[in-house]
Amino acid sequence: MADVLKKVPVKEQDPKVRATNFEEVCLGYGKEEAVEEANRCLHCKNAKCIAGCPVSINIPDFIGEVKEGKFEEAYKVISQSSALPAICGRVCPQESQCEGKCIRGIKGEAVSIGKLERFVADWARENGIKPEAPSVKNGHKIAVIGSGPSGLTCAGDLAKMGYDVTIFEALHKAGGVLVYGIPEFRLPKDDVVAKEVENVKALGVKIETNVVVGKSVTIDDLLKEEGFEAVFIGSGAGLPMFMGIPGEQAKGVFSANEYLTRNNLMKAFREDYDTPIAKGKKVAVVGGGNVAMDAARTALRLGAEVHIVYRRSEAELPARKEEVHHAKEEGIIFDLLTNPKEILVDENGFVKGMTCIRMELGEPDASGRRRPVEIPGSEFDLELDTVIMSLGTSPNPLISSTTYGLDTNKRKCIVAEESTGATSKDGVYAGGDAVTGAATVILAMGAGKAAAKGIDEYIKAK
Repeated sequence: MADVLKKVPVKEQDPKVRATNFEEVCLGYGKEEAVEEANRCLHCKNAKCIAGCPVSINIPDFIGEVKEGKFEEAYKVISQSSALPAICGRVCPQESQCEGKCIRGIKGEAVSIGKLERFVADWARENGIKPEAPSVKNGHKIAVIGSGPSGLTCAGDLAKMGYDVTIFEALHKAGGVLVYGIPEFRLPKDDVVAKEVENVKALGVKIETNVVVGKSVTIDDLLKEEGFEAVFIGSGAGLPMFMGIPGEQAKGVFSANEYLTRNNLMKAFREDYDTPIAKGKKVAVVGGGNVAMDAARTALRLGAEVHIVYRRSEAELPARKEEVHHAKEEGIIFDLLTNPKEILVDENGFVKGMTCIRMELGEPDASGRRRPVEIPGSEFDLELDTVIMSLGTSPNPLISSTTYGLDTNKRKCIVAEESTGATSKDGVYAGGDAVTGAATVILAMGAGKAAAKGIDEYIKAK
C-alpha cells in the first residue's frame, strides 16, 4: 500500500543527460500516478489551498475528478479559473502558494497540486479538449497590451464574458515572458506555450504581433480613434538592471533578459538557427532568483562551466528550491556570500575575469533578509569569458511616457488598484510586472483576472 504521507514521485531526466539537452527536465505523471496522487487529497471543506492560489482554482474539485479518472471534467473545473494550466503546472511556485497551504502537508508532504494540474492540462491538450467560446458577444471592444501571462489571462476572461478582445504584442510571437524568458527545458514553447495561446484565441481573442504600443500606436489612439472602450496594460517588466561596476560594458557581458531571449525566443540553442549567442566556456551568472537559475542552466547546456555568484547565503536564495536543486544536480557551481567588484577586460575589450569579494551576513534589511557586508581583504578573481547579470528588471517607460495622465511610481511602475487594476487614467487598467515589477507568472495572471473583472464593472457602469 502506498504511503499517503509522501507524494507520488515524478519522473525526471537523469541530471547528466539533461545537462546536455534542452528537453523538458520533469516528465510529469502518467494516468495511474495522477490518480494515486489525487487519492492523497483530503478534499477539505475549508480548502485553504484555494486561498493560496492567486487565480482561485477550485483545487479539491478538480482533484476529486482526477480521483475518479474524469480528466475532462477536471480540466473544465480548472478552466473556469485559469487560462494557462499547462504553464502554471510547470512554473508556479506551488510550494509557497497552494501546496504551502495544504493540510496534508502538516503531517507529511503536501498533495502535488502543481503536477496534477500539469497532468490534467497535458491530457486535455493531447486529447483535443479546448475551453468553450461564448455563444453571444456583447458588442464592446477591449484592447490588451502584451501577450504575457497577465495579458492572456485578462483577454481570456473578458472573452468568456462576451467582449471583443484584441491583444497587441510587440514581439513577433505571442507569449511574452513565457516564450522569451523561461527556457525550453522548463517550459516547452511549441508543445505547451503555443497551444495555450491557441486556447485563448479559441475563445475569440485576436492577437496582433509586431505592434509596439507607444511607437506604432498609443493608448490614446486606441481609445479615441480605434474604438476600444477600455485598455489593459500587461506589458511586463523587460528593462534589465545592472550593477554599475567597472567593466560592465565589456564584450561578453549580457543581461539575463537578452541572453534568454536569444536562446528561447530566437532558438539560439538549435543548430538549424543562425541566432548569434556567446557560448562561453566559463560563465558567471550574478544573482540568485529564478531567472538567474534559468540563465545558468541554459549556459551549462551550451557547454560552459557555470558559476552562480550571489551575495547572500543559500537560505536567502530567492529562487525556487526545486530550481536550485536541479541546478546543483546538473553541476552548476554556487559561489555564495560573494559579490562582484569589477569585471576584468582584455586588450580587445572582451571579458577575461571578474574580481569578487567575500561577504558575511549582518543585520536584517527592509526586506527582512540579513544584509550582506563585505569582508575586508577577501577579494579574489574568477577567470571568465562571459558574465550574465540577473539583478531584476523594471517596466520599460515607453508606454507610461506616451500616455497622458497615467501615473507611475519612482520605479517607473504603473500605479494601479490591486483589486481592479484601475489606473489614474479613465478606462485604462494595468496589472502584472508592469505594476509590481518582476514577479511570478501566477501573480501576473491573478492581476489580469482582477483587471478583467474591473473592466467588466467599468463597462457596465458607463
